Amino acid sequence: MTSYTQDSIPSVGLGLRPEHFQDFIASKQPVDWLEVLTDNYLVPGGKPLYFLDRIRQDYPVAMHGVAMNLGSLDPLDFDYLHQVRELSHRIDPFIISDHLCWTGFNHRRLYDLLPLPYTEEAIQHVAERIMRVQDFLGRRLTIENLSAYLEATSPMTEWAFVRDVARTADCDLLVDINNIYVSSRNQGFDPSNYLRGLDPLRVRQFHLAGHTDFGNHCIDTHDHPVCDAVWDLYAEAVHLFGPIPTLLERDDQIPELDVLLLEVQKARDIAAHILVDGTLETGESRPLGVTV
Repeated sequence: MTSYTQDSIPSVGLGLRPEHFQDFIASKQPVDWLEVLTDNYLVPGGKPLYFLDRIRQDYPVAMHGVAMNLGSLDPLDFDYLHQVRELSHRIDPFIISDHLCWTGFNHRRLYDLLPLPYTEEAIQHVAERIMRVQDFLGRRLTIENLSAYLEATSPMTEWAFVRDVARTADCDLLVDINNIYVSSRNQGFDPSNYLRGLDPLRVRQFHLAGHTDFGNHCIDTHDHPVCDAVWDLYAEAVHLFGPIPTLLERDDQIPELDVLLLEVQKARDIAAHILVDGTLETGESRPLGVTV
């Protein structure tokens, strides 16, 4: 059994968006760190990089990308990876992450995060590419699970696939709680099984976001507040994995910063309730600690 105190509540960060640049420059905000979208800053200059350099002085930063194309059959794009490495040298992020997916084919970008087959062959393929990226960057990579909309016949579950890729590549996991919930609604699985199927030693970061619920399916749109069901799943994740750094994402219909700061504080409050009191939101008392 692990004992936690108020001091061990996980840090909670916010995705840095241009709409809030001036807020972060004007005064220190109650967030522990910021996550930047890597691909928006791979330029030698300009306003985004100017603001990032200013804001970086006051907050730890994580880099989160969408274009490493880790699952593709195309060769790795080392020109792109060189730009990522240069940005990392400039802002010294504490995490560099990208997605467990493919984003292009035949040297063409498709501007979408597309899923991989959950097979041993795919595990070996993508793990080898992750290891090459890690060697090039000179640091560990953190990979994120996708949201999925269709269920394909596969010899293993998505969570087993994600777990085995991380173990084979010796990389870390960014567990997107909203993506797990969206996929569970679309495919009809128990999201708790997904969480419990991951390797706790690999989980380094959580993402929280909103989605659009159409009743019979959900779309990962990042344009709504986090819903109650995702908050409940986050509480379970904190219970299972402990004080993991957590990020709130919002990419469309972006409100005033104060609105998002309320969700940042809610994440802190839920984590405190789970870790310090030792209870889930339902009030059910359970021993704390990592569960495999």
